[in-house]
Amino acid sequence: MADLHCSIDADGVALLTLDVAGKSANVVTDSMRIALADAVERIAADPAIRGAVITSAKNDFMAGGDINAMIAFFDTLTDEQQVYREISRPFTEVLRRLETCGKPFAAAINGAAMGGGLELALACHWRVAADDPKVLMGLPEVGIGLMPGAGGSQRLPRLIGIQKAVPLMLQGRPQTAKQALDLGIIHAVVLPPDLLSAAKHWVLQGDAVQPWDRKDFKFPGGAAFQRAEIGGFFNLAATSAAGTTQRNQPAPVTLLSAVARGSVVPMDAALRIESRLFTQLLMNPVARNTMRTMFASKGACDKLARRPKNVAPLAIKSVGVIGAGLMGMGIAQVSAQAGATVVVIDASQAQAEAAKQRLADGFAKQIEKGRMKADQADAILAKIEAASDYARLGDCDIVVEAVFEDRKLKREVFARARAAMRLDAILASNTSSLPISSLAEGVAAPERFIGLHFFSPVDRMALVEVIRGHATSDATLAQALDYIKLLRKTPIIVNDSQGFFTTRVISVYLSEAMGMLTEGLAPALIDNAARQAGFPVGPLALIDDLTIELGYHASCQYRSDAGAAWVEPYGFRVQAKFCEELGRKGRRYGSGFYDYVDGRRVAWKGLSEVYPPQAGPPAVEAIKSRLLYIQALEAARAFEEGVISDPGEGDVGAVLGIGFPGYTGGPFSLIDTVGIAAFVAACEHLADRHGERYRPSAWLRARAARGEAFYRRAAAA
Repeated sequence: MADLHCSIDADGVALLTLDVAGKSANVVTDSMRIALADAVERIAADPAIRGAVITSAKNDFMAGGDINAMIAFFDTLTDEQQVYREISRPFTEVLRRLETCGKPFAAAINGAAMGGGLELALACHWRVAADDPKVLMGLPEVGIGLMPGAGGSQRLPRLIGIQKAVPLMLQGRPQTAKQALDLGIIHAVVLPPDLLSAAKHWVLQGDAVQPWDRKDFKFPGGAAFQRAEIGGFFNLAATSAAGTTQRNQPAPVTLLSAVARGSVVPMDAALRIESRLFTQLLMNPVARNTMRTMFASKGACDKLARRPKNVAPLAIKSVGVIGAGLMGMGIAQVSAQAGATVVVIDASQAQAEAAKQRLADGFAKQIEKGRMKADQADAILAKIEAASDYARLGDCDIVVEAVFEDRKLKREVFARARAAMRLDAILASNTSSLPISSLAEGVAAPERFIGLHFFSPVDRMALVEVIRGHATSDATLAQALDYIKLLRKTPIIVNDSQGFFTTRVISVYLSEAMGMLTEGLAPALIDNAARQAGFPVGPLALIDDLTIELGYHASCQYRSDAGAAWVEPYGFRVQAKFCEELGRKGRRYGSGFYDYVDGRRVAWKGLSEVYPPQAGPPAVEAIKSRLLYIQALEAARAFEEGVISDPGEGDVGAVLGIGFPGYTGGPFSLIDTVGIAAFVAACEHLADRHGERYRPSAWLRARAARGEAFYRRAAAA
């Protein structure tokens, strides 16, 4: 059978080996589901077959649902019944038939069993896993806006109890084989060579009835509503989920509902409840947007889908970093972790060595907390050389500049670096806003010059914005992408402009928040509204943490560069007042938009004297819309100008790089979800009320008039 190989041994045990054609990992496809259904019926009907072992021919056991297929399926949605019939129920019914067919099934888990893969294993009567680090198990669907849809939300609580199962599903954290054994998810862990024999041994003497199908079955720890303790657990979990997600993500609460409602009815009824609730989530824009951005679009970026063709890959063995500050040492760390040797250059040998020592001290703290092993830290540090002599850059394949955002300083650094580097080596700037083309002026080999905008902290932030200057060659772009892939980070490609893409988008967000102070809105109101909209931290608290003067200096630099073309940002005068008149430059200085007392952030009582409070402040929803829409509008402007050429990359960049709320899918997904015509109309209203910065361009208005969404397939649906 395609996708599933079946063999019967002399003892009458069937071996079903998953091997979905055309896929690097086993996923639930229609053909795989049909093949499994046929195999189950054959095993059930043949008296010579005593039972079956399910395993995989691939490195994974099964990865779960085919997310690409689900994303494509969104374009065909017509009504809930269609989705219910075609997506949710068929695989659930196959698994239910498997566990009730009267023959014992054992899962021999040889690799990762995630999502639908674990659901398949849970439907088997016995589960054994190989003692191998690659064997991980989990139900991570909540992370993409869904919930388990093939019985996982019902079988796992019946197996290990609600209080153990629910956190595993809400957090989606993978469990190792030994952790799964300790939790009771699997029955045994054996050495990899013994996996199939252990599974077969059980089948020959195993019981073909699941615990929950026995008449005397009782929920481990109790079902929902049967014990006050369980009811309290659900209330606490629901409150926590609502607080964590600000009620923007329906999946956690829907999952809790499925578990609670399903726990007080028989399994078949519970599975119908799960399927219905899964369908509701599947049809919700949150799931569509999250899957499209964080799976399809991010996956394309990670695979370097837009890498220029016919350019030989660059094997990067040696990396140079100029500037041993927080960003520079972060770039050095991830480069060394990826296996490259690294030379870090700073103004003096003592400064460079002190920076390396700070990195070592940070590692020591992680080792003390059990988050890192000493040999890992030693291996990274051994690959990093601290130096002040630019001649040490002579053998580097790529050199990344990470000094202060000062054009004159950067040009001095570029000249010294180029004088020491091989002419064919790549020179990159980690600038967050200065145009790459202007930085490249006067630099030798400008075709080998490119922007690589890392995000802080570098070791934890996945995104790198790759900025192509006017002179940057295809080969340089392609090989810079090779470097980002080596670091296991996600690149987006943008064309040159002031602020590129991510800085442009977040700048209007921060500027709008600062400008709102002049309207008499309190910082706490603005920041709380932002968090409720899904931003990880309020904009004014973020500015205080970064320091107000940092953005003010950047704005002044842009004003100098742009000359007469400069348009004053909405929040610029607030920056100037706080930095130049009030001397409140941010948290580092002890005061900013807030006061800081004993390390705590508290309201500044003197703000009302600077900006009198507004009578009857606006609704939080109005503030949320402004903070979301001003960024989406700027993203659209960047697309119009050709700075970003793919909405998927823009969405990935906004979510991963600047914390744009993930449930929206990103600014372009947000516009499509609202509807481009409705979005433009809302921006027109905001422009009339708050200023021309909200006014949509003629290009965007024309696009709205045509009903042309940024994701064209969605527009055609």
